[in-house]
Amino acid sequence: MIGKTAIVGNGDGIMVFKAAGVTTFPAEDEKRAREILRRIAKDYQVIFLTEDLARPLKDFLKRFDEQPYPVIVSVPAGGGESGYGMEVLKNAMEKALGVDILFHND
Repeated sequence: MIGKTAIVGNGDGIMVFKAAGVTTFPAEDEKRAREILRRIAKDYQVIFLTEDLARPLKDFLKRFDEQPYPVIVSVPAGGGESGYGMEVLKNAMEKALGVDILFHND
């Protein structure tokens, strides 16, 4: 499993990752994305997931928080950034460190 990276998402935007050597898994909706994540979770260290699919799968994705791998990272979808990925990162940093080091909000 050393260094295996994948992306799950819809649209042509994930093809950019393929050019960089990332394995792509097209998913037209969150149901298909959940199926793919269950299937590939043991084989990949890092899985990118487009924000449009990550948001509705928020509760499902919590199961991966307790394990070192895979690390699931939300990335903007073809329609642009919704801010969800940054929100998840901010919350994880606050949980780990006890302070907001990204935005310095108290």
